[in-house]
Amino acid sequence: MALTTKTVQIKIKSDGDVFHQLWKANPHQVPNLTPNYIKNCQMQEGEVGTVGCVLLWNYVVDGKDRVAKTLTTEIDEGKKSVTFKVIEGDLLESYKTFIKHVHVDTDGPDNLVTWTYEYEKLNPNVPDPDTLLEFHEKVTKDLEAHHLLN
Repeated sequence: MALTTKTVQIKIKSDGDVFHQLWKANPHQVPNLTPNYIKNCQMQEGEVGTVGCVLLWNYVVDGKDRVAKTLTTEIDEGKKSVTFKVIEGDLLESYKTFIKHVHVDTDGPDNLVTWTYEYEKLNPNVPDPDTLLEFHEKVTKDLEAHHLLN
């Protein structure tokens, strides 16, 4: 099977730089800001905010508890993007490869968060990760609401 790409873009009013820094350098704070979706984030190896960092995520999608271990493979300060490759967890039961990119375009008060998935299904019967894109859209909106209130 070939590598497939899916994207969702979300406009946010909160500070795009803060959003980027959260995913890059403070992912362990994400569960405090969106506890209905992400339950926990623990560093397993490396140093947070650097390429090579391994994070263990506990999250809820479609009412089911999920686990993913990710490797931070790229951080681009100029593009305000972070790339995580799933190296263990539930997603690898359906996908041979699963990589997610979070990118922020900042332009005054309006910012655009783009989540892009690159994935390869284990077989043709595996569904596309549309519910996961919806999950990241909800997480993004939760984070935006938190930052607008503070």
